[in-house]
Amino acid sequence: MQLFQILAIAIGVLAALTAAAESGREPCARPDPLRRPFFGDLHVHTRFSLDASTQGTRNRPADAYRFARGERVGIQPFDADAKPLRHIQLERPLDFAAVTDHAELLGARHICDTPGLEGHDSWVCRVYRNWPRVAFFWMNYVSSTGESHGFCGEDGSLCREAAREPWQETLEAAEAAYDRSGSCDFTSFVAYEWTGGAGPGNNFHRNVIFRNANVPELPISFLDGVELSQLYARLRSECTDSGDCDAVVIPHNSNLGGGRMFDTFRSDGSPITASDARERAQFETLVEIMQHKGESECMTGTGTEDELCGFEKLAQSNFRGRFSALLAEPPSARQFVRHALQSGLEQERRIGVNPFKFGIIASTDTHLAAPGLVAESADYPGHGGAGTPAGDSLPVGLPDEVDFNPGGLAALWAEENTRESLFDAMRRREAYGTSGPRISVRFFGGWDYSDDLCKSATFAATGYAQGTPMGGNLPPWREGSGAAPSFAVSALRDPGTANQPGTPLQRIQIVKGWVEGSRLRERVVEVAGTSDNGASVDLDTCVPSGSGHDGLCAVWRDSDFDASEYAFYYARVVENPTCRWSQKLCNARGVYCDDPETVREGFESCCAPTHQPVIQERAWTSPIWYSPPGARAIAAGADSPDSL
Repeated sequence: MQLFQILAIAIGVLAALTAAAESGREPCARPDPLRRPFFGDLHVHTRFSLDASTQGTRNRPADAYRFARGERVGIQPFDADAKPLRHIQLERPLDFAAVTDHAELLGARHICDTPGLEGHDSWVCRVYRNWPRVAFFWMNYVSSTGESHGFCGEDGSLCREAAREPWQETLEAAEAAYDRSGSCDFTSFVAYEWTGGAGPGNNFHRNVIFRNANVPELPISFLDGVELSQLYARLRSECTDSGDCDAVVIPHNSNLGGGRMFDTFRSDGSPITASDARERAQFETLVEIMQHKGESECMTGTGTEDELCGFEKLAQSNFRGRFSALLAEPPSARQFVRHALQSGLEQERRIGVNPFKFGIIASTDTHLAAPGLVAESADYPGHGGAGTPAGDSLPVGLPDEVDFNPGGLAALWAEENTRESLFDAMRRREAYGTSGPRISVRFFGGWDYSDDLCKSATFAATGYAQGTPMGGNLPPWREGSGAAPSFAVSALRDPGTANQPGTPLQRIQIVKGWVEGSRLRERVVEVAGTSDNGASVDLDTCVPSGSGHDGLCAVWRDSDFDASEYAFYYARVVENPTCRWSQKLCNARGVYCDDPETVREGFESCCAPTHQPVIQERAWTSPIWYSPPGARAIAAGADSPDSL
């Protein structure tokens, strides 16, 4: 065993024991100093979210954590005796989860649901209880303007006070679900969603994940301040500057943000400064690349011709367009994560700080309190986000919008399954997202990786010792190193379960982004496997065919590297084609599009020209960044372009 491996093991074990002692829990029985991937869901809504409750969701935070740990739970609709007519259960429990209910209407919903509280008999609450779909639109509209409802009191204090009970229940549910035994089977995080808006219908939402149970007295909401800078200032004053509290902030659904999610201008129209960028980068270490309301990596025809950027796309640029065809606008490049990563390089060159240095995750955004329900199966019940209520009987037809999907998973490389270890992975961005499968992906960048590293039994140890993992910066070039960076990537297929076997891998690609002069550039390189492997799927039976791989590995060097240009690199791992959930359900209901008599009510979307019957599940790693010599010194001190 090499010396650096022995040191890594010793340091890892010592860190694990120290963290366990500080958090008052048993040490994990099997820490791994070389880290392993843990799979979870960091975007989960329960009855405490208005949009979930108005769609009939009754499960609470404790139920969400029970589901994440593998228990069977019931979901709407419910019969006259309050018994659920549907049940769901994961075949494989998650390793971690976070309930992220909306902060903005947390107290308002509680008032409307709790007889005796002041405001319970207001006309808004009566609409909420009798016409929930109307309440969904009206109450969310008022909240999106940054205003409280009238029954909350003149200063909103009644609703803020009412939010204490559900917030306390959220905290207690997370504490009860956290496995503090030596088996370290499950980690829960205290969290919430800051549901901001940036103009009519433009999604500006963020999930706030706390390191531990030391959290603010109440979740800081959009109603407390409509600027991101106000959220950050409150998080500093109520969390990071006061004791053992820390938080990461995760933007999501940029595909429905109307191009506003990754703005490089302040609200007054002036460009952001280095201080603005530094503050954003401090909190926003991750971005959600996929959830059940679409994928946000990139979109073919909006600044890229990458064919795989057509994956799980929505045709609208924001939420407003989802509800009104007259208001719908086509998406633009500015709505997608890849463009944000490129824009971050441009900002770093301009002001010395990259505000969009995002690690990548995915999650579900479930509104059924069903974290990790990501299988593309014929019994997929939908996740309920912005969908219609189930009503009093089982839904007729497809259970969700046909262009929605079951969502994805977050993967974190950590020594053990504890809050401390997983949160550290979020902070250093050693994370990746998948569209649902539990693909295992390693990605390292350095200057000295040998071409035969994939054959080595010390792939991971060498990856760490000679470079940086996903989420990091390429180490400075050293005398004697190669003239161009090298990247080592390894992927293993999802092993699946007895009922849902995993799918073979088709290929691995590395995506490079850089700034060349005044142009944002990109390049997609296939480094392992191939698209020409004959893989396909029979749409009538959903039986796949063709060859594939249990694992793929490659070492790739950027032969076009220019040491003067800012750049990033991330890996994309793609499975063979399989049937999408919608196609499986259409088949199960006997829909044959060439026979109109089989297309029953509610299944018309099965035969729509826009229906995508096939999916190629995938994983996206966090990037590895390169900055030219001297850039780090600039980033440490510059506050404005004039000071550079």
